[in-house]
Amino acid sequence: MEEQQQFVATPEAKGKAKQLRLFAMLAWLLAIAGEIFAIVKLIHDETMVWLIVAIVVILLLAVLGSYLWKKANRLDPASEKNKVKFFIQSQLGAIMAVLAFLPLVIFIFTDKNASGKTKGIAGAIAIVALLIGGISGIDFTPPSVEKYTEQINSQTAEIKDLTNGQDHIFWTPAGNKLHIYEDCQHIRNSDVSEGTVKDAWEARGIDNNEICKTCIARAEKSKANAEDEIPSVEELQEAGSAIE
Repeated sequence: MEEQQQFVATPEAKGKAKQLRLFAMLAWLLAIAGEIFAIVKLIHDETMVWLIVAIVVILLLAVLGSYLWKKANRLDPASEKNKVKFFIQSQLGAIMAVLAFLPLVIFIFTDKNASGKTKGIAGAIAIVALLIGGISGIDFTPPSVEKYTEQINSQTAEIKDLTNGQDHIFWTPAGNKLHIYEDCQHIRNSDVSEGTVKDAWEARGIDNNEICKTCIARAEKSKANAEDEIPSVEELQEAGSAIE
């Protein structure tokens, strides 16, 4: 049985993921700071417009933070072995969105200085923002070390089957396709890297890497042509009889 490969993010991928997480945390901190400012200064009838503006800005910051955090997780995913850590790291975007809006919603509806109209309009907008921020922060298909490992081994086996045992592919920094041929029409004029399937996953950490269908068709055709050129046992036996 062939030894199973284990996904390990490269130092470069880890460094980029760390940078993205720092920017995500900064966006969330600004969102929470905006929330505190809105609670202290803007829950009044005279400042309702500014309160709504603040809610929109907080939402944009929360969504941006979630986007950057998810992108970081795809470069350097958590392991499923620690369920609590995996859940927190995977769904931190949703958690931070709740922290950025739930206290604000509560204060809007309980503030004595705001009229019913202000509470109704601003409160409804804050609830919608909470839902949007929370849903956008949820990672419905969170990456993990185990998931990447499984996909790496599955794709390595498929690549080897198509290339007579060769685990050597090509990829571009921005794409999510793994190419068997460097001269594939989809990457012909692109900046191309090469290595094993494991190398591609660890360098890019892009969830749902796929093998290029054009390359698969070409490899299957090449493999079929090679098999047709190999004489069958019956043909070899007939050739031997003719020589005798």
